[in-house]
Amino acid sequence: MIGNDRVASQADPRLIYRQDVMTRLTHWVWAVAMFFLLLSGLQIFNARPNLYIGQESGFAYQNSILDIYALNREGGPIGQTKLFGTTFDTTGVLGVSDNNGRVSFTAFPGWATIPSYRDLGTGRVVHFFFAWILVGTLLMWLVNAISSGHLWRDIVLKPRDIRGLPRDIWDHVRLRFTHGRSYTPLQKVAYFGVFAVAFPLIILTGLSMSPGMNAAWPWLTEIFGGRQTARTIHFFTMLAFVLFFIVHIAMVVLAGPFNELRSMITGYYRTSTHGEEK
Repeated sequence: MIGNDRVASQADPRLIYRQDVMTRLTHWVWAVAMFFLLLSGLQIFNARPNLYIGQESGFAYQNSILDIYALNREGGPIGQTKLFGTTFDTTGVLGVSDNNGRVSFTAFPGWATIPSYRDLGTGRVVHFFFAWILVGTLLMWLVNAISSGHLWRDIVLKPRDIRGLPRDIWDHVRLRFTHGRSYTPLQKVAYFGVFAVAFPLIILTGLSMSPGMNAAWPWLTEIFGGRQTARTIHFFTMLAFVLFFIVHIAMVVLAGPFNELRSMITGYYRTSTHGEEK
């Protein structure tokens, strides 16, 4: 496929080499790693399905902002989720769900966790394994992005990107997509948020929950306002990644899935600007 696209690019100036090998490799490694991190993370969350603000949690504290639990009622067990003091009935999804014909009393159902049954130990092993894979490939990507100019060219926001953002948002609302050599302002904002905010935040909050890191770097926990606050930030950053993934897939489908996927498989991308910058 790469050879075919390379030959085709010589005859078609619109077909450009947009994504290098390291960018493509790390993209797919992150996709696999984030999948296992999400599902194993929900397994870990099920062991204590509550989120708190502060350093500690316990029965004597009123510092929870999220609670997922089950209650016994006359008609049978129900699942409830309490978020910032507001209670929602989440039976069948959160708190109480069906697991292969059996009632499961867990915050997240078995199909959303790794493993699918209660096993905190295995969940932690899987989570930490893929966490270090994520960190390692991020470092590899960063070195390559700096040396190749990809970081400055496609990720770092510049004044012209901010100025072009309103128009680009309006184009996306109207489903008018420009296939150019460089990323659009909206793409740059999204990727800058992921690489400069979300990835560092989820890694640092994850480290701040490690007893070993608490002993080595006690100031890290203090930065986030306590160990429980760090756990809460970690959880909501994960939700932000899920939202990013949904939007990302939607944009790939709407902008032309074949062209978008090809750029992440062979590196070649068909532009609508005859190989010129927008």
